Amino acid sequence: MATGRKTEYAGIHLIIEFWGGKIIEDAKKIRSILIKTAKVSRNTSLGVKIHKFVPYGVTGFILLAESHISIHTWPERNYVAVDIFSCGRNSQPYKGLDYLKKEFQPEKIRVQEIKRGV
Repeated sequence: MATGRKTEYAGIHLIIEFWGGKIIEDAKKIRSILIKTAKVSRNTSLGVKIHKFVPYGVTGFILLAESHISIHTWPERNYVAVDIFSCGRNSQPYKGLDYLKKEFQPEKIRVQEIKRGV
């Protein structure tokens, strides 16, 4: 249970949207980005699954001891959707977001934060 100033909550869920980025079609690179995102956000990976669609698009999921990180790409729209849901006391989902921004280099970003279980 994470502790806020006045309330406790189960975890933070970041809903992230990138437009105009790089690497959105490379399944191997996306797999390594997911693994590194888990590490930099101080989460524990329990397993990774990646699927490359034909003709294009990649979906990836990393199961965490603290919840999950998922990614879905639409190269035809130059769009990437990412969720980072983290419920660990020591988790730092915004560090994961910073790493993702560095890797994907999007032209436009939208981030929503939801405190789950308030």
